Amino acid sequence: MAASIGSLLEEISGVDDPVEELQSLKTALLSIPVSALRDTVSGQRFDVIFSLLNSNRREQVELCVDILERILMALSPVYVAQNYRVELQGGLAHPNETVKILALTQIGRMVEDLYAFTEILNNHDLLRAVIHCIGEEKMAVAKQAIQSLSKLSHSKPGLDKLFQSDLLKVMKDVMATSDIVRYRIYELVVEISSVSPISLGYCANSGLVSQLLGELTGDDVLIRATAIEMVTTLAHSQHGRQYLAQQGIMDKISNMIRGADTDPFSSLYLPGLVKFFGNLAIMDSPQQVCETYPAFQNKVFEMALDPDPVMIGVAMDTLGILGSNVEGKQVLQKTGEKFKSVFLRMSQLASSGATELRVRSLDAISQLLTLQPEQQTDDLLALTESWFHLLSNQPMDMIRSISTQPFPELHCGALRIFTAIAAQPWGQRMMISSPGFMEFILDRSMGQTKEAKDAKFELVGSLVCSSTAAEILGSQHYIRLKTYLREGPYYVSAVASVSTEGAD
Repeated sequence: MAASIGSLLEEISGVDDPVEELQSLKTALLSIPVSALRDTVSGQRFDVIFSLLNSNRREQVELCVDILERILMALSPVYVAQNYRVELQGGLAHPNETVKILALTQIGRMVEDLYAFTEILNNHDLLRAVIHCIGEEKMAVAKQAIQSLSKLSHSKPGLDKLFQSDLLKVMKDVMATSDIVRYRIYELVVEISSVSPISLGYCANSGLVSQLLGELTGDDVLIRATAIEMVTTLAHSQHGRQYLAQQGIMDKISNMIRGADTDPFSSLYLPGLVKFFGNLAIMDSPQQVCETYPAFQNKVFEMALDPDPVMIGVAMDTLGILGSNVEGKQVLQKTGEKFKSVFLRMSQLASSGATELRVRSLDAISQLLTLQPEQQTDDLLALTESWFHLLSNQPMDMIRSISTQPFPELHCGALRIFTAIAAQPWGQRMMISSPGFMEFILDRSMGQTKEAKDAKFELVGSLVCSSTAAEILGSQHYIRLKTYLREGPYYVSAVASVSTEGAD
């Protein structure tokens, strides 16, 4: 096979229009198993394929990219670095985006390899070209460049190269291209900062993190909204949160929430501010966040009662996040009537209105009602039961009614609420006392999508795994549920077909 690849390469170099020969080479390469490909191609030189990238013919260029992609992925990163580094660097300046992405993908492989890494680290011009790719018009090229540079920064020598050489100035120059490109550089900086406290230190010392934080209070509200998203990502790591706290960012964002009432454009960035604290609450402590920044909790309640569907949606998601753990449930319960009115609104939204908001409300309700077996104290069981009864005078009928509507996402959302209460003794008592409910659970004809079958299976599993279910539901129902679980989510019972041939 190596000989036929070699002869095809010779044929390609000897013709003016090599498209047909390139297609033959591509077909030949695809016929070789991946396991045997490295041995087949490692002795060959593919310079001719790289040279054919310098063409205005799109078909020719794309065939070359397909061929090189297959060959280079079969070769070790260090082999590629030693033999094709110059060609790949040339690819970064190619007008075709697929060539750029090919080169950047290979550079990404090299920086992850212990031996190839040095080859890249010592090639200043190549790294400069990669940084310039962040300023490319095509987002796919910029993303691949960000990914490669992020990988480079996973080591101290890589951080030194990027932030303690003139490459930092190259980054800052590229940033000046436009608002869009500036945010791509911020994306890279946040990605690098998230890796470790040391990498955050490099980024902070470069001045780029403080520049990003300064954008939070800039005049352009759209830029402000994007900055909040970036800062929220930075807060995903513990060292990122500590840094933001030291810089007074939590207080700044809390003040921005307070001041939003007087800003006519606040609807553009307010959801981002609330999401920031929602993420913070779930990663640290809902109680601490809500007590330290009361403006956040008040704003979430206010948004839940707002007529604007964007605000309502963010409020539903945030309430679900807050109420997904025990501490969050207790924080919400402490607010008394305030939360009661919000929960009633959630019930209304789940029952009628735009499908997307209904789904988000159902998901929030299921998170609020979920209690793991080890969390089921008398107080917490009483709390979730009282919330369930707030939904309506007949909450079981209400959720069951939603589950029978012809929208798979609503069906699954309603089943998730039943799954939440299925693990709790009071929920099981309500199920067994609700006429026809056990038949509804065991009926496989309802909800024919994969998601619906999975959601029903999860509900059955929640019941079977509960230590109180057998006693509360009775052995007959419990055995049928165990059979359902054993048969799996996609089981179809064999139905005897009766011939009616000749019948009038």
